Amino acid sequence: MAGSAKSFLADAGYGEQELDANSALMELDKGLRSGKLGEQCEAVVRFPRLFQKYPFPILINSAFLKLADVFRVGNNFLRLCVLKVTQQSEKHLEKILNVDEFVKRVFSVIHSNDPVARAITLRMLGSMASIIPERKNAHHSIRQSLDSHDNVEVEAAIFAAANFSAQSKDFAVGICNKISEMIQGLATPVDLKLKLIPILQHMHHDASLASSSRQLLQQLVTSYPSTKMVIVTLHTFTLLAASSLVDIPKQIQLLLQYLKNDPRKAVKRLAIQDLKLLANKTPHTWSRENIQALCESALNTPYDSLKMGMLSVLSTLSGTIAIKQYFSSAPGAAATTARSFDLVKLAQECCYHNNRGIAAHGVRILTNISASCQEKDLLPLEQDAVFGLEALLVLCSQDDSPGAQATLKITLTCMVTLVKCRPHLSQSVVESLLAQLHSAQDNARILMCHCLAAIAMQLPVLADGMLGDLMDLYKLIGQSATDKKQELLVSLATVIFVSSQKALSTEIKTVIKQQLENASNGWTAYRIARQASRMGNHDMARELYQSLLTQVASEHFYFWLNSLKEFSHAEQCLTGLQEDNYSSALSCIAEALKSYHKGIASLTAASTPLNPLSFQCGFVKLRIDLLQAFSQLICTCNSLKTSPPPAIATTIAMTSGNDLQRCGRISNQMKHSMEEFRNLATRYGDLYQSSFDADSATLRNVELQQQSCLLISHAIEALILDPESASFQEYSANGTAHVESEYERRMMSVFNHVLEEVESLNRKYAPVSYLHTACLCNAVIALLKVPLSFQRYFFQKLQSTSIKLALSPSPRNPAEPIAVQNNQQLALKVEGVVQHGSKPGLFRKIQSVCLNVSSVLQSKSGQDYKIPIDNMTNEMEQRVEPHNDYFSTQFLLNFVILGTHNITVESSVIDSNGIVWKTGPKTTIFVKSLEDPYSQQVRLQQQQGQAPSQQQQQRTAYSRF
Repeated sequence: MAGSAKSFLADAGYGEQELDANSALMELDKGLRSGKLGEQCEAVVRFPRLFQKYPFPILINSAFLKLADVFRVGNNFLRLCVLKVTQQSEKHLEKILNVDEFVKRVFSVIHSNDPVARAITLRMLGSMASIIPERKNAHHSIRQSLDSHDNVEVEAAIFAAANFSAQSKDFAVGICNKISEMIQGLATPVDLKLKLIPILQHMHHDASLASSSRQLLQQLVTSYPSTKMVIVTLHTFTLLAASSLVDIPKQIQLLLQYLKNDPRKAVKRLAIQDLKLLANKTPHTWSRENIQALCESALNTPYDSLKMGMLSVLSTLSGTIAIKQYFSSAPGAAATTARSFDLVKLAQECCYHNNRGIAAHGVRILTNISASCQEKDLLPLEQDAVFGLEALLVLCSQDDSPGAQATLKITLTCMVTLVKCRPHLSQSVVESLLAQLHSAQDNARILMCHCLAAIAMQLPVLADGMLGDLMDLYKLIGQSATDKKQELLVSLATVIFVSSQKALSTEIKTVIKQQLENASNGWTAYRIARQASRMGNHDMARELYQSLLTQVASEHFYFWLNSLKEFSHAEQCLTGLQEDNYSSALSCIAEALKSYHKGIASLTAASTPLNPLSFQCGFVKLRIDLLQAFSQLICTCNSLKTSPPPAIATTIAMTSGNDLQRCGRISNQMKHSMEEFRNLATRYGDLYQSSFDADSATLRNVELQQQSCLLISHAIEALILDPESASFQEYSANGTAHVESEYERRMMSVFNHVLEEVESLNRKYAPVSYLHTACLCNAVIALLKVPLSFQRYFFQKLQSTSIKLALSPSPRNPAEPIAVQNNQQLALKVEGVVQHGSKPGLFRKIQSVCLNVSSVLQSKSGQDYKIPIDNMTNEMEQRVEPHNDYFSTQFLLNFVILGTHNITVESSVIDSNGIVWKTGPKTTIFVKSLEDPYSQQVRLQQQQGQAPSQQQQQRTAYSRF
């Protein structure tokens, strides 16, 4: 279990001391200067790892200059190693500061007599094209080498020409004629022509260049009808059109023409592949005629492989805007029924095809049509889709082959999509899934359980009557201990937790625990406990965490499990809450808080330097503060009984002009309570903003907690503090949004119920009556009765993004300040690297990085001058877009006041939707502002001029004595 958990809760590795950047570079440099070829090669191939670890320009520049030296003086094998390193580290090339020096050392080899050395140099230049796109000497060498008699050199020149054409408009314009002459020249061998043609895909820098390249390709397609030539030319044609954009409709027509008329299967396959590429890239450019032509070709072809390819293009298009255009732009669209369209005929014909792949694409097309064309009457199509899906489900669930599993995944995805947009179909889909579960293979069962859980999360379709089947299956599976069975136990348990939305019965809990004791390992039990925490079944989760405490190998894991056990126990305490019973509510909350405080202590002990568990700690601390605020609010409401307003309260209210004073001390307490809930809502907002890597369900959970705080603060204001100005408009729209989980559904229904209660009481009775306090207490109890869901990000981090900053100038010792004269400005350079985990951009991607620089005066030295307020502080912000995960920018800072200043650089991230995330990090340096020598000299002269006159005055005073 410990091994599997390591990905999430890594122990701090206190192993070997890591080398710093300079030491690592020195180590590799020693290898480069070794006399043994093997050691030199080993040193060269270790450079990409160094770049990955220390991705800042100062190191990368030094390293590449050393590699360029090896390239210049080494043999061809070493040059090849350097070339491979350069190609692997392409994204670091732009960090080379001395580009001229680097290129000069590499370029010197182009004059070698050895054609292989020249070829490697050309490939090296081609790999560096992104940083030297306009180097004329490189352009000239490539043109010259294209005329070489050595095949290796010519191939290298073609590689370099393709790379430079992609980067440089000048080079592309200059080389285009030469390439066309070589392609059309009779002396050029056919295999060389096949390598030269793909260069034309980069001729998209302006319209005239793209047009002339298209004409040349058009000539080639007609002049050279051989299969290889047509395939290469057509594919280049497609890539050129996809880059230049304007010719895409023409290209689609050309490909469809070849698909229809060319008898060769290889050409038809290439046409299908390119049509798929254009369907993914620009679905909006497909006209109704294009889709119709593709449907006709698919209906007429006798070959299954080609039919499958065409259907895959159509299924891609069916999930985009193209499908709406197809139905809306049909002649007499209003009159025709959906079934009379060729696309629908094709899909229906293919749904029951004996080839699984074709059938899968058929049902996907029907599903997408049902999902996207909601305004049409598609009842027959929905039924066709459901029948097709059920047939495929029966077929694939019995088969264990990889192909069947892939088809089953498509089928189940279509089921979830269909149920999401057509909820009335959910019952029949769920029944067919449950019916197949018993007879299916284990692999298929796991996927089917995932599908059932996904449907049940969206719609409460799994009735209690269905639980019996699931429990029987659970008992049956638990007797085996293979990996697949373990996976299946987790999936089935998840479905059981989702389907029994209220508390689990004792019988179900006993069965689950019994099977886990019989056949499972600790990791399976942990995963089931995790799902129970996610679905709000905290009593089950607590028992499982308790049983796992003694099975882990590290104390960090022990504390982690112990904290989860305490949190589950705390949430379990809150399930006993009852409406109108406020004293028991207070004792339940107190009990829960006791467990939460134990849990947070344990959670802090589980954190390590490598894994600080910041989100988990933040989330739990907020939950503790929220429970304390709820408890305080119930006490405040009770204080109306224990400490009613005094007899003179009305007089006090009239004299002070504050009508609320007639309610006594409860009015001030309520004001404090409302501010506390607003403060909690702000803190939940901050937690949301700092969770850039969280999945959408976790973020929605945090948002719901924030909304519950805002709801209570709004209820206090509307009922007690300011009933006149309370507005319910902004809160009423929330319930209409599509809910993703049972937890969200229950929370939204509580929100709506509380708002209705508050609105019915508001303005009917003057505050504060027992009705008002009872309404607030019942709102708190209703919110706490919904079991809290601990979402995925609490346990598992699927996406990992961090930013590393480097400031220059930076002091040798962090506590040491940088000296700056007060009449000069400090140019602060901020460089940064974005580091990703194994799945970059899974939930959201970084669009730009926002850097905020501020300075604060820590201690003054010297006299106080009257300085304009603008010069007192520095507050600047810049947005930079990372390129290849690297960014850099500069700030000019003023330090007019003498003394020590503290500069803070904070980074935040803006994603592709424009949302700002406060990811950090925050870096601090100190600057000491010194007086410039000229001002110092003038001041000293003034002081010396004043000193003799003071001495004179003293003497006269003594002489008077």
